[in-house]
Amino acid sequence: MDSTLLEVLVEHQNNGDHAQNGWKPHVYNAAIINVREKCNVDITKENITSRCKTFDKHYEVISKILAQSGFGWDWENHRLSIDSDDVWSKYVESNKSAACYNTKVGKNWDAIGTIYSKDHATGQAARTSVECAQEMANGTDQNSNEDSLESPTMPSELGKRPRTGETLVSLLGDIKASFDSAMKSIEPVELPKATSPCEIIEALDKIPELGRDDYL
Repeated sequence: MDSTLLEVLVEHQNNGDHAQNGWKPHVYNAAIINVREKCNVDITKENITSRCKTFDKHYEVISKILAQSGFGWDWENHRLSIDSDDVWSKYVESNKSAACYNTKVGKNWDAIGTIYSKDHATGQAARTSVECAQEMANGTDQNSNEDSLESPTMPSELGKRPRTGETLVSLLGDIKASFDSAMKSIEPVELPKATSPCEIIEALDKIPELGRDDYL
């Protein structure tokens, strides 16, 4: 019956009908009908909810085990594959609630993983998070520059941004210089001084062989 129930849940999971607060109402109806038709068993929404909690628990325990070194999943026999009895014994010492999963068969593990993987951190993700946290703790002193608040697109080599007051003074200075230059361009041009008649005659008298009759 679990396989019949899960095939409906996987279909609706892929359709986006599974939210954090549970399944949409029509999913329960579809599951009830499918189980009745294929298994000749009448179930209720409460039965489905209870079974889903069990699936969720199985996923949480098994995915945590698979996140550890020395464990894998035997897809042919639908159970955990363990490197050695010693590996399992050490794990169970600190996770006693997982002891029964040594021989537990899970033929629907693929379907359960499809449904609940988004609700739990995967083993790889959890392991990576721990490793990253450890690396950050070990490398704090060595990589202190990486903790700077400087944006990669605004490196410190560009220098500090001038303060507003300094920028305003500089701008006013530029405006004044431009204004002075413009005023000089419109100042009246000084005309050459006119020569008086006496000065002209005096200059003509100094020309040799030029008589008075030759003056204009």
